[in-house]
Amino acid sequence: MTKRCHYSLKWRLIFRIALLQGVMVTLFILLIFAAMIVTGAIPHEYEGGTMDVLVDAMDRDANGNLVLKETHELTNLRSKVPDLWFIARDKDGHRLEEGTVPPEFKQFVPLLDNLSDARIDRTPGEGSPPAVRIRWTDTAAGNVQIMTGTKGELSLLRLLMEAPHFFLKGILPITGLMGLATLFATPWVVRGALSGLGLVAAEAERIDIHKRGVQLPVKDIPQEIVPLVNAVNDALLRLDSGYERHKRFLSDAAHELRTPVAILSTRIASLPPTPERARLLQDTARLATLTDQLLDLRRLDQHRPKSFSPIDLVEIARNVVMDLAPIGFAAGYEITFEPSAKTLFIHGDSVAVERAVTNLVQNAIEHGGNSGKISVAVSAPAIIEVSDEGTGVPENERERIFEPFYRSVPQNRGAGLGLTLVREIMELHDGHIELAAASRVGACFRMIFSPSALPAQA
Repeated sequence: MTKRCHYSLKWRLIFRIALLQGVMVTLFILLIFAAMIVTGAIPHEYEGGTMDVLVDAMDRDANGNLVLKETHELTNLRSKVPDLWFIARDKDGHRLEEGTVPPEFKQFVPLLDNLSDARIDRTPGEGSPPAVRIRWTDTAAGNVQIMTGTKGELSLLRLLMEAPHFFLKGILPITGLMGLATLFATPWVVRGALSGLGLVAAEAERIDIHKRGVQLPVKDIPQEIVPLVNAVNDALLRLDSGYERHKRFLSDAAHELRTPVAILSTRIASLPPTPERARLLQDTARLATLTDQLLDLRRLDQHRPKSFSPIDLVEIARNVVMDLAPIGFAAGYEITFEPSAKTLFIHGDSVAVERAVTNLVQNAIEHGGNSGKISVAVSAPAIIEVSDEGTGVPENERERIFEPFYRSVPQNRGAGLGLTLVREIMELHDGHIELAAASRVGACFRMIFSPSALPAQA
């Protein structure tokens, strides 16, 4: 599966704004050009049509004489201007003429040596375009002076050919400067406009199964993103409601199961001692453990740290060892208790912590291999460690053993909620449960409480 790359909002905005600026500059210049034509700033009739065609067609023959190439534009000009006339000459005395110079302009022919660029009208003040144009211009034949009429039209092809030059010399530099301004301004604008998203992201990181009711803020969020944030908030509300229904169902089911399981256990215990009776008692014990653990999970969920009080970890661990030692001895273990101090207080829920330690010791009895030693140690600053000398936890199961209802040995009598409950209890106390490195013998679970649970120093 290929990884999909996310596009950059900054660069997308820069590209689109720069493109829009280029289009707007082009349209603006074209509008100005059209306005100049409408207002008369640019003549309606183009006076250089004939001159342009002659310049493009001008050439020399093998002897160096001036000649005209029969271009497509020249052919069109001859068809549209039957009385086409012109005089072309260079500084070396070569001369090329065609047509008849109108009588009223023949007087200017002897004066060509003294004229560089001229516009001649038939009558003074006639306006544009003039009747005759005289100009020295560069051609394929070199620098040539041309005298001709102005009856030709503006060539659309010539206009299109000039467009790239106009774009490179006029529009592109302006667009480039505007693009540079956009390059530096857009990140600042985007950063300011989306600054509120940082708060949304920070709030989203706080969302957790144990921190329900969190809503993403919509303050300082761009209007276009508000619907997305509102949709996420609505989804969070639905998830919270569904999770609450799920937890309530498990709690109700556990309550309903508790009484019939107790009755069933009593009736099975009254049966004559047989191997079948022993197996039934194990199964009912498993059901009883499952209902108790489900109720514990519900109690923890409903009573998040509101009434924590000082509790002694050493005393709690000692009581668990004393309660479960007979079971451990009967299963073939040596049980040891190793406190590093006489007392070690934290702020917490004593019932919950005792349940967590009990689950770890029961887990060690269940999976320790019915031999060796089970150790319960309490050490500073606030750590309870339960270890055994069994086969340990396989590497591929070390992350999954804390999942609800996961059992490494499917046939055992556990419900698969013991370690899940321990993790819930540690998260309740802002601590965590960890499994020691697999290199050591057996399994070693550490309940590490948060420093914030430690009592304040006097």
